[in-house]
Amino acid sequence: MITLGGCPAAVTTFGVVARSRGGLRETAPARPKSRYTPATRRKTRSDSEILLEYYVEGRVGTDLLHRALVAQTRQALVHPVYFGSAVTGAGVPELITGIKELLPAADGDPEGPVSGTVFKVDRGPAGEKVAYARLFSGTLGIRDRVPFGEARTEGRITAISVFDGGTETRREAVPANRIAKLWGLADIRIGDALGEPRKAHGHFFAPPSLETVVVPGPDTDARSLHLALTQLAEQDPLIDLRHDEVRQETSVSLYGEVQKEVVQATLAEEFGLDVTFRETTPLCIERPAGSGTAAEFIKKDANPFLATVGLRVDPAPVGSGVAFRLEVELGAMPYAFFKAVEDTVRETLHQGLEGWQVTDCSVTMTHSGYWPRQSHAHQGFDKSMSTTGADFRGLTPLVLVEALRRAGTQVYEPMHRFRVEAPADTLGALLPVLAALRAVPQTTETRGDRCVLEGAVPAARVHGLEQRLPGLTRGEGELESGFDHYAPVSHGTVPRRPRSDHNPLNRKEYLLNVTRRVGG
Repeated sequence: MITLGGCPAAVTTFGVVARSRGGLRETAPARPKSRYTPATRRKTRSDSEILLEYYVEGRVGTDLLHRALVAQTRQALVHPVYFGSAVTGAGVPELITGIKELLPAADGDPEGPVSGTVFKVDRGPAGEKVAYARLFSGTLGIRDRVPFGEARTEGRITAISVFDGGTETRREAVPANRIAKLWGLADIRIGDALGEPRKAHGHFFAPPSLETVVVPGPDTDARSLHLALTQLAEQDPLIDLRHDEVRQETSVSLYGEVQKEVVQATLAEEFGLDVTFRETTPLCIERPAGSGTAAEFIKKDANPFLATVGLRVDPAPVGSGVAFRLEVELGAMPYAFFKAVEDTVRETLHQGLEGWQVTDCSVTMTHSGYWPRQSHAHQGFDKSMSTTGADFRGLTPLVLVEALRRAGTQVYEPMHRFRVEAPADTLGALLPVLAALRAVPQTTETRGDRCVLEGAVPAARVHGLEQRLPGLTRGEGELESGFDHYAPVSHGTVPRRPRSDHNPLNRKEYLLNVTRRVGG
């Protein structure tokens, strides 16, 4: 490790690597011969190139190293790591110094357009939502209305607290470059953008690969449990809930078995609720196996909705998510109707033919139609003669699942990459167990009296591997695992997930629930 001002930091710069076990290591090839002298090159090279040259020559200076670290940290090319304890306070002064010296200073314009990000959501004494936000630009005041989130919902700020010197103080406004607590944004969530969204960044966390049903204890009210879980999900973006109205059950997504214990303890300590859990199951996905189209037209083929919708489902590259496109003119009907179709498509794809979320697909609207607002002579608006957004929201799931039926879907299960390090003489006992757990070693390496196996294992089998490993390796085995990819389910029965919607796969049941009329 390299220590700067008492702070250990990991540094990488043009082939020079600071590592925790072995100091600096040169990864660049030997310096080629050149007709230029070192002095000439130093006049035209960057700090990073000079740093590499000085290192090769064996004279790396602290000042130059620190300057390169600052420059590359501010470009997000390196990520310094600090060690300490929040309990004892050890390392906190060094961390604060590092933040001040290494990270770029805030330079937002208080007179510019409002732009910020919510990084935490809490609840006040009366149960109201309180948003913690970092304001990058503009000034936000009490009674200001500000759009937020993907839906760009507008909220009105009712109170503001600004953090100053470790304490919070009520203010009438918060300018750019400050952190504040905001009241009044009822539907706010962690990660929501306030005002003008900044540059979008990708996800830094792998998706959860497991889920379980939370079961209320004998004296736990189901409604109180649902409210508590909802609040936990608001405060932690890594918690995802799925509520089944039919069965009155709530499922929570998981990264591992330990998270069950965390959720259980949090519900007990913060909400006074006793819960248990059902068996953990893998959180699968569905992808279209081919292309499929379907359409329903106004007043044809027992269509009870005053809307025409045609959709085509096509496979898309892995990792691309869901795309919605139009093959009809945008001016063919009011934009609100197109928006109703798109929103309903995305919502319906949360449950595919087998009940899992459908992803990596493109949905194209191929047909559209509506009846304009009209009424009988000298009378007010007549819903029976005019299309509303509810018609498109009701019809779209039926058309989409029919297109999915014709395309077909394949269920994929989450796979974890794993790394097992164990005594070499236990390899013979390990391999059969790995095979039984459907873990596939891809590389095997022996290092003295230790062996290292790396490969892939179904997420559902990771906990079993954790339980078996100590006994197989005399307690000397080490296991690392994490989500890696989704693989087609190729063993046993294809897993199905109970539906929690009105089930558009069953037309009669769906229409009975949605329109209270049976069609077809």
